[in-house]
Amino acid sequence: MMAAISAARAGAQVLLLEPNEKVGRKLYITGKGRCNVTNHCSQEELMAAIPRNGKFLYSALSRFSAQDTMDFFEDLGVRLKEERGNRVFPASDKAADIIDALFFELRRQGVELRQDRVTGLQIRDGAVVGVTTRACPQGIAAAWVIVATGGASYPRTGSTGDGYQLARQAGHEVVPIRGSLVPLESPDPCCAQMQGLALRNVELQVKNRKNKVAYQEMGEMLFTHFGLSGPLVLSASAHMNFQRDSYTVHIDLKPALDEGKLDARLVRDFTDRANQNMGNALGGLLPQSMIPVVARRAGIPLDTKAHDLRREQRRSLLETLKDFTIQVSGPRPVEEAIVTAGGVKVGEVDPKTMASKKVQGLSFAGEVLDVDAYTGGFNLQIAWATGWVAGQAAAEHYEKKDGGAE
Repeated sequence: MMAAISAARAGAQVLLLEPNEKVGRKLYITGKGRCNVTNHCSQEELMAAIPRNGKFLYSALSRFSAQDTMDFFEDLGVRLKEERGNRVFPASDKAADIIDALFFELRRQGVELRQDRVTGLQIRDGAVVGVTTRACPQGIAAAWVIVATGGASYPRTGSTGDGYQLARQAGHEVVPIRGSLVPLESPDPCCAQMQGLALRNVELQVKNRKNKVAYQEMGEMLFTHFGLSGPLVLSASAHMNFQRDSYTVHIDLKPALDEGKLDARLVRDFTDRANQNMGNALGGLLPQSMIPVVARRAGIPLDTKAHDLRREQRRSLLETLKDFTIQVSGPRPVEEAIVTAGGVKVGEVDPKTMASKKVQGLSFAGEVLDVDAYTGGFNLQIAWATGWVAGQAAAEHYEKKDGGAE
């Protein structure tokens, strides 16, 4: 939608081919239905939030910044607000306001919307001259084609990986896709035992098979029937490549207390609850569903009286609280990921225009490219910026022909 608006504003005649009945379906589920439009941070902070191929995006993000995104939507009548972590949302907390703003701007700019699925590119003499679709297998002529199909995550919203096939047809290499910002699976039965338990203000650390720290941050996480989820885990997944390495998650349940202070807290708690068994005595330290798991790992029977706890048992408990370890076996399927890592190889795309270096008249924008970022509005900012740049560049090359340009 952003690419279409950008091209239309620059004077191109634009046809937007959308397989869904309504445009912007994926936006409905972003930010838990509130649509985290962008992240109002500095260029340096934005680049730091892109773990792969950030350099490729530098030009696009410089030309269409987070502030430009905010100005764009506010000019369309959408009031915005900024929350913790510089995250920007519509003031209404409704993703529909963002979708409606884009939809009505498409109409104002004269973009033709057509519900249809593209099945292939029409390439002649090294240039794209149109596309074939389900409804028009004979082809629709185009002076320029922008592929902005999304990745392969949440396919029910329309991102079914079509863009990768179109890219391969044009001779582009597609970096193998996988889920990013995705929950993690674990063989540890304790996760299912604590299913539904959300932890706040914990520190999560991910270590690879060489015991090197791949990710470390404080925040919130969630235990599920299959393993781990929640903001910390989703962010951590962006740093994990299970095709190359294996990982262990380490959780500090009491990051605000060093070992000395935590030990003093344990002594105090167990002195105050001297006649209680450990199943109850741990109630001031841990959520109820976590008590049996932690006690078992620390080697402490739940019926042990607090006043009978031995020093070595207290030490084992302290170590468990400071380093609660979970083995993870891999990510959930890419269909459950917030974004898709992998995609069209960026070395084959002009970073200033998003145009293909292999075929004339073809551009790529958004998640179909091998770019992804952390949670917090960064991935949508990449979508807006690459879409805007692709639309502008396509319009510059646009020559009015029968059929217009997509």
